[in-house]
Amino acid sequence: MARRRLVAGNWKMNGSLAALAEVGTIAEAAARATAVDVAICPPFTLLGAAVAAGKGLPIGAQDCHQSASGAHTGCVSAQMVAETGATLVIVGHSERRQDQGETDGQVRAKAAAAMAAGLIAIVCVGETEAERDSGAAVQVVEAQLHGSIPLRAKASQIVVAYEPVWAIGTGRTPSVFEVTEMHAAIRAKLTGLLWSEGEAVRILYGGSVKAENARELLRVENVDGALVGGASLTAAQFVPIIEAANDLAQSVW
Repeated sequence: MARRRLVAGNWKMNGSLAALAEVGTIAEAAARATAVDVAICPPFTLLGAAVAAGKGLPIGAQDCHQSASGAHTGCVSAQMVAETGATLVIVGHSERRQDQGETDGQVRAKAAAAMAAGLIAIVCVGETEAERDSGAAVQVVEAQLHGSIPLRAKASQIVVAYEPVWAIGTGRTPSVFEVTEMHAAIRAKLTGLLWSEGEAVRILYGGSVKAENARELLRVENVDGALVGGASLTAAQFVPIIEAANDLAQSVW
């Protein structure tokens, strides 16, 4: 099945108003890359300004609360995200699972809230180094998917991002065999959960993606794009990844 590739940048707790010049340059590159989708996910404080600076470039948030409103100091609802003009939201990133103790159930609730608000939910899964070394990586990720994906979700509403925790920001990446094995397992689990919709869900790879390894990773079967961290902060580093994805997508089409 042909799935349109997506390259999304996660700025994490980085960026300022001055950095929005990078969004404009990235938007120009994205407009030229007609065979792929591109998005940037900056901090909450930059969402509205990024939407304006992006001039049509999809903008996403890095989290949302599962409730529509209420006494949740410091939290932001999916509806609030949508009101900024953003169209996506990352949920269940490993840094939130670890730092904030988020559970699969909370991630599923957040994804459902995002879908209800008309946002695309990028649901993150991934194993730790200890889980990989013990041979439990696939089982861990399958369990996360089972607990985190809303029932009856449509492929147009969710994206799955596989990010091995031990590869995020470390410069390390799994072997092509390891990525192939995990993405095949994720595809199988998604089809088990969502039937035909599971075949259409895009699966992104994340974890130290950069221009130097993007082509190799994006050639792997069932890798439908990338969730990029540090390399998405500047157009100089991010645009080559976009171009690599676009070139590969055009060669397939």
